[in-house]
Parts: sequence; C-alpha cells; structure tokens
Amino acid sequence: MALARRLAETLSPGAVVALDGDLGAGKTHFVKGLAAGLGIPPETVRSPTFTILHEYTDGRLPLYHFDAYRIGDPSEFEAIGFAEYAYGDGITVVEWAERVADLLPPDTLRLRLTHVSEHERRIERVSG
Repeated sequence: MALARRLAETLSPGAVVALDGDLGAGKTHFVKGLAAGLGIPPETVRSPTFTILHEYTDGRLPLYHFDAYRIGDPSEFEAIGFAEYAYGDGITVVEWAERVADLLPPDTLRLRLTHVSEHERRIERVSG
C-alpha cells in the first residue's frame, strides 16, 4: 500500500494503471493504496469484480477502478465507456488488464503482482 500511495502522488489526470496477477496477489489492496494517495479513504475501495467499475470521486482526482476478470470480450469494456474514463480527468486502474490489453492507452503503466510469501508480494513493471 505504501508504494501505491507514493505512486498516486505522482499521477496526473488521464493516467492509466494496469494490474495483473493471480487471484489474491494484492491487486485490490494496491488500489487501496492508490486511493489513500489520492485522499480517498482506502476502506471504501472494494473489488469491482461483479460490477466491473467502481468510481471514487472524493479525492484529489477521481479514481476509476475497473475489473476485467469477468469480461468475455473487450467490446464489453468499450460498451461501458472505458475510453471516456481512460482518457478522462481521473486516474483509471484496471485489474486483470491482460484481458483488455488492446484497449489500453500506449502510455499505460503496466504492473504485475506476484506472491512471494503469505505476507509479501513482488510488484514488477511490465513493458507493453
């Protein structure tokens, strides 16, 4: 969370962060850190697995939290207006981003989270 909090402080409107990793790798926990760095209470952040999108607008910048886990086809993301969010005035975060990789802007920050141990994760930048 501390790394994500520091990262959030450097992000500007229109930034897109793509998160990939296995179930339980800490993707939503990372988003809680981003939220905290934007001034959004981290305890309000929930996984949008079943709703696809959660919007948090009470911070320094809006946070748009997408989850592509249940997306069958990238066109579903297009249909809910993903581009308007990704090129908008807030920070867009996509969990399970590999499922919609072709829709991500070229300057997307791509991160992979992996388990190291029960209480430790590795976060690596992935070139896209």
